[in-house]
Amino acid sequence: MKSCLVVDDSRVIRKVARHILEALRFEVREAADGREALASCLATPPDAILLDWNMPVMSGMDFLRALRDAGLPQQPKVVYCTTEGDMAHIRAAIEAGADEYVMKPFDRETLESKFQIVGLA
Repeated sequence: MKSCLVVDDSRVIRKVARHILEALRFEVREAADGREALASCLATPPDAILLDWNMPVMSGMDFLRALRDAGLPQQPKVVYCTTEGDMAHIRAAIEAGADEYVMKPFDRETLESKFQIVGLA
């Protein structure tokens, strides 16, 4: 079973994402901020990460840079999930190492298609 770490400061978003991802047969873990997510990834790297942009403690962008610099032997696929939809944000996320980008609010079909694009669904 593939694993996904859902990183979002909103408990509601984490719960919705968990429900969808478990239906897609992912084992799901959660983190409320980038620092918590980085510790989780370094301990047990997931196959995928659904990542929010704006979070306290450590932003999604800071987390993504730290993750890509961590030298993990197998890098998780990262799908950015945020309300930031302008091209500058999308470009910055891809340049920092995101594999895909999805806008909130999202539904099962949208997440499933993004995970298919990165080769995990």
